[in-house]
Amino acid sequence: MTRRVLLLIPLATCCRAADPAQEVLDLVADAAASLSAGSVPRFLRAFDPSMDGYAKLRENVTGLVALGDVQSLIDPLEDEGEDRRRTVEFRWTLRLRRGEQSASFTRREQVVKCRVEKQHGKWRIVGFEPIEFFAPGP
Repeated sequence: MTRRVLLLIPLATCCRAADPAQEVLDLVADAAASLSAGSVPRFLRAFDPSMDGYAKLRENVTGLVALGDVQSLIDPLEDEGEDRRRTVEFRWTLRLRRGEQSASFTRREQVVKCRVEKQHGKWRIVGFEPIEFFAPGP
């Protein structure tokens, strides 16, 4: 019995030390890094496919990545909520270079709002505004 208790202590410490704010920041930072890497599927893994506007988001991001090089950066601004639901705001910056030959970047910056929920033990973005931020147009 003592052996079982000792084996569970590190697990309990790990679970108790989870910081929802940090987990959500990691989720969005991974999405931003995935966009910079040009990986639409990995970017979309952060989002709940049943989210309003998901199809438009997928279409926008696919078009954006197809245009050329994308650099994606986030700066956290607001974070509120609890262990299962949070609302966060980021200043999201995109630097876009159209085509491989272009030397100039177009910069796009916006404050975006995400609603996140913990689903089956993983955080997912269930609301994102404005989805148009990722539109491939100017």
